[in-house]
Amino acid sequence: MRPFELTAPTTVADAVGTSGTFLAGGTTLVDLMKLNVLTPQEVLDINDLPLRGIDTSDGLRFGALERMSDIAAHPGVYPVISRALLASASQQLRNMASIGGNLLQRTRCGYFRDIAMPCNKRVPGSGCPAITGANRNHAILGTSESCVATHASDVAVALVALDARVRLTGADGDRTVALADFYRLPGATPEVENDLRPGELITEVVVPRLDWAHRSTYVKVRDRASYEFALCSAAVALDVRDSRVVDARVAVGGVATVPWRLTAVEDALRGGPATVEAFEQAASVAAEGATPLSANGFKVSLLKRTVVRALIEGAA
Repeated sequence: MRPFELTAPTTVADAVGTSGTFLAGGTTLVDLMKLNVLTPQEVLDINDLPLRGIDTSDGLRFGALERMSDIAAHPGVYPVISRALLASASQQLRNMASIGGNLLQRTRCGYFRDIAMPCNKRVPGSGCPAITGANRNHAILGTSESCVATHASDVAVALVALDARVRLTGADGDRTVALADFYRLPGATPEVENDLRPGELITEVVVPRLDWAHRSTYVKVRDRASYEFALCSAAVALDVRDSRVVDARVAVGGVATVPWRLTAVEDALRGGPATVEAFEQAASVAAEGATPLSANGFKVSLLKRTVVRALIEGAA
């Protein structure tokens, strides 16, 4: 780890508009600093900022510094969000990690985290060795010739499914962005991962009220039962009445470069019966546009099966 200057602003106004790197729970930033993947000269510890609080009175609102474990345990939080949080990391990390930091965590691609290897996210223009190298855990959706790394967050998948928004605060004031639009596909500039402007800070996460989101779930498929990133995951919320699907929200993770909303699956579900056969038919379009690599072609069928499993659980 390289030397850096540490400051601790106590107001949002003092924090935003600076060139420093924000530190909340530190569970991602400190790891990357130890590896010299990130080498900020100035780090701002923002834990004293007034960015806490959980409000479930009309939809959901989370202060960006709320810890993942506290949100997961809070009454009134939709099951898909709680389950996504509880499937993340370990209990110790969930007790430290903030919701804002989780949404901004960097990819777990091994090439990104190894400074001896080229990586377009870390050093633009250096190349993407994962395209022809070890790519079992990489993306099949939303990829480009510059990057095939998956997005790491579990809860971001659930929040994208529920049309969540993030409030961003910078030197020029506040703005609100849909989380689905906040994340950027890699294209030719994979180093630009989101719509966060220099000096801006996520200050709040807002989930619109969705009364039927109590019927929701998050399914995560991984190589081991805990402390592991997703090979594939699915966040599902279903409005089922008289054994028919009135409305649906479906998003997936572990298979795409950003949290991936499956609008075609949602359209196929609406108006249809809440049966396994109908779920299988809807999930058949889940992998449309996929571009598998040499070692991750299995994710095409895994994606479809994971969506079906989540739909069955969500409809139960």
